[in-house]
Amino acid sequence: MEFTGQDLRSYNGSDSSKPIYIAIKGRVFDVSAGKSFYGPGGAYAMFAGRDASRALAKMSKEEADISASLDGLSEKELGVLADWEKKFEAKYPVVGRIA
Repeated sequence: MEFTGQDLRSYNGSDSSKPIYIAIKGRVFDVSAGKSFYGPGGAYAMFAGRDASRALAKMSKEEADISASLDGLSEKELGVLADWEKKFEAKYPVVGRIA
């Protein structure tokens, strides 16, 4: 399934009838099983319905870092992102890509 960034936003956990999705490097994961983390009120709710690649790489919850942009990231940060990607792959199904 292909999503636009706007499409993805509607999967942010605010509508309980929809799953919760987070994208990493353009791949969309269904993180509904981690609702306590990614759903409303969860510690990582700000990532729901968005591509959180940059924020995960920088270990940041800052609004400015919640984006797909990898520009200017260090090798260490890219390694951190790769670790997050592996964790998501092991735990959550991929349901699509950002177009």
